[in-house]
Amino acid sequence: QVQLVESGGGLVQPGGSLRLSCAASGIIFRYNPMGWCRQAPGKQRELVAVISRSGSTNYVDSVKGRFTISRDNAKSTVYLQMNTLKPEDTAVYYCNAGRFIGSDYDPTYWGQGTQVTVSE
Repeated sequence: QVQLVESGGGLVQPGGSLRLSCAASGIIFRYNPMGWCRQAPGKQRELVAVISRSGSTNYVDSVKGRFTISRDNAKSTVYLQMNTLKPEDTAVYYCNAGRFIGSDYDPTYWGQGTQVTVSE
C-alpha cells in the first residue's frame, strides 16, 4: 500500500519561507520521479515542481528562483523549500509519485495535501 504523507504547511507572511516534506512508503522510492502539485480555491490543480530519479528538476515558471525541490532517498522523503512566498502561492500542496511518459511527468500516487496560506 502506497502512502505519501505531507507535512510542513501553515500560515506565513508574504516574503516568508516554508519547507514542505513528504514521507513515502510502499514504493521503491529511489526508482520514482516525485513531484509537488498545488490547487488554489477555484483553480485547477497545477504541477509546481518535479524531481527525477537522478535529481534533475523542473519548475513551473511562477515559482522558478523561489522554490526548490529535493529528495533524500535514504529517508524516502521529498522536500519543497519555498522562499519569498506570495499571496498567490496560497493553495493546498500535494506530494505525488509518478513516472515520465516521454518528457511529461504523470503523477500516479497522491498524498492527502497540506494547506499553505500566505497572508498578512
